[in-house]
Amino acid sequence: MIIKESHREDYTISTDKDRLDVSSIHKFLSNETDWAKGIPLNTVKTSIDNSLNFGIYFKSEQIGFARVISDYSTIAYLGDVYILKEHRGKGLSKWLMTEIMEHPHLQGLRRWILLTDTAEWLYRKFGFTEIPKPELYMEKHNPNVYNS
Repeated sequence: MIIKESHREDYTISTDKDRLDVSSIHKFLSNETDWAKGIPLNTVKTSIDNSLNFGIYFKSEQIGFARVISDYSTIAYLGDVYILKEHRGKGLSKWLMTEIMEHPHLQGLRRWILLTDTAEWLYRKFGFTEIPKPELYMEKHNPNVYNS
């Protein structure tokens, strides 16, 4: 897959997996989120290995992340989206979402999936809505998987 980069002032968004600061991603996900609290480092590494990743950097420091799990033809799941607190309020999350939604391998998909309880205002700008027929949705969820 081609590496895509976009630049704005001292910020860069890149899909280069080798550029990711996996330990900083793990630190944020494991300590600062409800959805991945306590996630093991090896689990984060495996998730990155099997995703299309978007790192956002201030100069050379990683300050945000998102990943997409997809078959690149029908469906994509957007997850682990974050921007560090000290860089919020600068339009970076909107820019990150634009880069994700415009990625050439993620065009023409029938369905995008996102699970979130924060920043609904952001995702709505990109066409995300509540599930119109929640009675059709099923899941198998283990919220304590990282607590074992």
